[in-house]
Amino acid sequence: MGACLGACSLLSCASCLCGSAPCILCSCCPCSYNSTVSRLIFTAFLFLGVLVSIIMLSPGVESQLHKLPWVCEKGAGSSIILQGHIDCGSLLGHRAAYRMCFAMAAFFFIFCLLMICVRSSRDPRAAIQNGFWFFKFLVFVGITVGAFYIPNGSFSNVWFYFGVVGSFLFLLIQLVLVIDFAHSWNQRWLSKAEECDSRAWYAGLFFFTILFYALSITAVVLLFIYYTQPGACYEGKVFISLNLTLCVCISIVAVLPKVQDAQPNSGLLQASVITLYTMFVTWLALSNVPDQKCNPHLLTHFGNGTILAGPEGYETQWWDAPSIVGLIVFILCTFFISLRSSDHRQVNTLMQTEECSPVQEATQQQVVISEGRAIDNEQDSVTYSYSFFHFCLVLASLHIMMTLTNWYRPGETLKMISTWTAVWVKICASWAGLLLYLWTLVAPLLLPNRDFS
Repeated sequence: MGACLGACSLLSCASCLCGSAPCILCSCCPCSYNSTVSRLIFTAFLFLGVLVSIIMLSPGVESQLHKLPWVCEKGAGSSIILQGHIDCGSLLGHRAAYRMCFAMAAFFFIFCLLMICVRSSRDPRAAIQNGFWFFKFLVFVGITVGAFYIPNGSFSNVWFYFGVVGSFLFLLIQLVLVIDFAHSWNQRWLSKAEECDSRAWYAGLFFFTILFYALSITAVVLLFIYYTQPGACYEGKVFISLNLTLCVCISIVAVLPKVQDAQPNSGLLQASVITLYTMFVTWLALSNVPDQKCNPHLLTHFGNGTILAGPEGYETQWWDAPSIVGLIVFILCTFFISLRSSDHRQVNTLMQTEECSPVQEATQQQVVISEGRAIDNEQDSVTYSYSFFHFCLVLASLHIMMTLTNWYRPGETLKMISTWTAVWVKICASWAGLLLYLWTLVAPLLLPNRDFS
């Protein structure tokens, strides 16, 4: 009897996986909107691929990867390590991560093309977007298996440059989300302060502003201590000093009287958030400098305790601080893309999402409560661009590939090369973010006839 009940329960849950819309016809899934559930499940696919990539970068798994066709030319089981080279196991770990992320990017890119110009859930393609999860999982697994049989050749080198471009674009999306988050946070707390007539909200804004600036100053000091040397590391000194100067400039612009008149909600809280994020991106950039004197992460440790010095005598470190923090920021931004619509119309236009009006949101919430299941909230129009959402996941797949592999590029001589490409991509992304935030401050002054409220 228990077995029959268990089988019925499994069949009920299977309808969630194979149905035309997520969780509409079954009670085994939580109540929510179709648009939210679909984005969360696709995000779960992405995180599954990230988890597999992390596992494949583990030393124990690397030893098993020699059995695949793209094994190191040195031969399976080779443990030869030369100065300026990295062992085959670590290289295979990178290759495995490249192929896993290629499979993720290909999977989401297929849906990106398939979902172009879907306007509402009445489009037959919307059923594919919002259902058939079991078959999607099979397609995902099939693409992943096929990716591991791609002949090595120049695949890693070519895919590295795809990763560079995709990661740069995803960093720009992160910057847009950070700027939008800072503006929304400041506006909501100022509104709370006016509604409640309480100074506690102002005190909270003041506290976090001071905290973020204090963290930024601490980050600058640590960057000068660990990533620069007297009489050397001039590039790092220039990057740190220039970004610090730019952050001071935008902080001054944010409190100028004309800017305050055009945008009363602008202030130092947003500037402090952008300053801290800029220092974070600067730290990520300096962690890829291919000079051992200027980068404490470039150290080669062998089993006998020896360390190879020199610009090429190093190994990659999977779990160093920049990778861990970068992974956490990646997860937060991905959830942000999946769950939230912006409070600003311009950001919604840029991110291809729609802000739900309070009346419409209240009506939908009543339907959810009354029916006790997920509802189709996209019969009239979609709440987000299906195609653009998948494009963001393609960029996220490329970005996490570069993050997990520390932006190292496999060279022709089986060594992992840290290049200036990664440094310049991240530094340019930090400058683009500062310029974008500066534009949000001065745009109402330069274009007074447009509505920037």
